[in-house]
This record gives sequence, structure tokens and C-alpha cells, in this order.
Amino acid sequence: MKKLLLTALFATTALSVAAKETITFSMEATYAPFESTTDKGEIVGFDVDLANALCEQLDATCEFKNTAFDSLIPSLKFKKFDAIISAMDITDKRQKQVSFTQPYLENSASFLALKDKDMPKEAKVIGVQNGSTYQEYLMKKMPQYQLKSYPSLQNAILDLKNGRIDMIFGDTPVLAEWLPTETSVTFVGEKVKDKDFFGIGYGIAVNKSNKELLEKLNTALKTVKENGTLDKIYQTWMTKK
Repeated sequence: MKKLLLTALFATTALSVAAKETITFSMEATYAPFESTTDKGEIVGFDVDLANALCEQLDATCEFKNTAFDSLIPSLKFKKFDAIISAMDITDKRQKQVSFTQPYLENSASFLALKDKDMPKEAKVIGVQNGSTYQEYLMKKMPQYQLKSYPSLQNAILDLKNGRIDMIFGDTPVLAEWLPTETSVTFVGEKVKDKDFFGIGYGIAVNKSNKELLEKLNTALKTVKENGTLDKIYQTWMTKK
């Protein structure tokens, strides 16, 4: 009898564990402080902690997948993962392809240049991430510049220091992450905010057919905003300009 009871208990426990939902989030993990990889290959950052907080609210298990930024939306449309959490701007253009949660953070863009040049008037070549809203903004709003596109902005900083590009244009918190160690560079000009290009903030994207997951994430996001969890994550990861 004891064996039967123990067997039944283990079976119930196994079914409970098996029933726990797994949500696979994808991101481009070269975008600190939002997401980056450790020496051991673990993905860490603001977005990772936020996703884990949401999964905790939903009693779900989080999994993370590293994907090139310009492949994130096409891959989500083919259901290769459940959601994108990668400091992705909520824009009209993207909303035609995927659904977004409510914004979880405000966004802005900035220019970065070498300190001794300080927004050089003679600047010609701007480094920008390929497939980003920052690239689109420069193409349409500042056609006087030649753009050099990068899969990751990590390579752009090397080109800036070596004089192959004159400035970098990108996400303000991401560029700010470099300032403590890259002492030869600085922010120049004012922050750029343009809803036509950068939308209304960063959101989590899901496949348009997955309305149930969208509703769950919005509910969990509302909770972590109200209980202070989002603020704690922000204080852990973000460097203000």
C-alpha cells in the first residue's frame, strides 16, 4: 500500500512539473545592459531579469535563445520561439507584423563620438546596428551621412576608436554602458526622441496568433510595475546619461 501511495505521489508530482508552462524568449545577446553573454555563455541583463520576473508571476519556466536582431521578427513569425524581449522599439511598422505588450521602458537614441571631436561638423560616416530603427531614422532624417551597418554595435566602437567611422548612433542605455571603460568616447548632442521611428517605448513581441500569451504577459507586466520589481531591475542594470 505504501508503495502504491508513493507511486501515486510521484506520478502527481511529475504531472505537475510537466504541466508547468515554458516560455522561450529570444534576444540579440550583444546588447548590454539589456542582454549579453557571460564567459560561460549564460545570457544575462535587464531583459533577462524582467522575463524571469514575468515567468515567476505566471508560474512558468523561462528559456532564452540568442538570435541576430534582424532575424528576430521573421523567426517569431515562423514560431521558432514564443516571444522577443530585446529592447525592441514598438513601432507602427513592426506592429503590422507582430503584437506587442504594453511598453516596459521609455526609449531614446544618442550619438557617441571621440571626446576630442565632440560632434564633429565634418562627420561623414555614422555607425549603426543593421535592421534597427536607428538605421532607418538616419536613412530618412539624415541622408547627408554615410552609414556603416553592423550586426552588433560591439564592432562599431572599435571602428570609432580607429577612425573608420566618425560617430555611433544607437540606443542611449546601450551606449552609456560603454562609458565607464571606453574613456576616449562621450555622448554628443541631445537625446533623440521620435515616435514615428522609435515608437512609444520598448515592448515584448509575440506572434499575432498568440493572443493568450500576449494577455498573460501584459497582466504580469502590470504586476511587476506596480509591486516595484521593474524599478529594482532598472536600478540593477541601467546607467543613466
